[in-house]
Amino acid sequence: MRAGGIIGVLACVLVPCALSIADTQTFVATRDNTMYSEGTFSNGAGIYMFAGMTAQNNRRRALLTFDLSAIPAGSTITAATLRLQMSRSVGGEYAVGVHRVLADWGSAGSDATANEGMGAPAQTGDATWTHRFHNTTPWATVGGDFVGAASATKLVDDVGAYFWSGAGVEADVQAWVDGAASNFGWILVGEEAFGGTAKRFNTRENGAASTRPQLTVEWIPIPAPGAAALGIVAAACAARRRR
Repeated sequence: MRAGGIIGVLACVLVPCALSIADTQTFVATRDNTMYSEGTFSNGAGIYMFAGMTAQNNRRRALLTFDLSAIPAGSTITAATLRLQMSRSVGGEYAVGVHRVLADWGSAGSDATANEGMGAPAQTGDATWTHRFHNTTPWATVGGDFVGAASATKLVDDVGAYFWSGAGVEADVQAWVDGAASNFGWILVGEEAFGGTAKRFNTRENGAASTRPQLTVEWIPIPAPGAAALGIVAAACAARRRR
């Protein structure tokens, strides 16, 4: 076989492989917090976060975000799964949705005691029900600025690990990789139509490292320059054979 033919065959084999190999990485949350509807409370340094409605009809919404800078710009997201550990429930199966947040928010030194359900006085820079950053920058909408439609919804019942995935989660991650400046993470919104639905999840500060919020992402990076060059060589060789 002539050299050009050999190169062409190699290119036909190697180029598709170079273009289709996916990378996978699991990220741990870099920020999280809980907002409490009944006052200027927060839990930026706590080991738990909450979503849903308490028995006293007070709402809880959790915020969390991930640093995705390790994913190369231009990559195509092919899968994304959020894993949260639910560690306490007042009982019953209720939906918890993850919604893309539309504005930056803070996680400072507030640290609730005991089971942390009541929160702690917000520290400067904490997110609260009324402020993105206590007490200088308010939310445009009390309770948080986020997309109304959930990116994914999961029924949460007994204590254990729960997973949110699908096209909406993948689209959010793709948007954050394409534009890191818009990566404000997700807000967890539970059942808020009636009381007694709150769910407690472990945060990034939790001592059980394996139960911290995790986001597993699979992506296909843009072709390496070597793969692109090999494709050009293959095309040139094919054209030469046709002459």
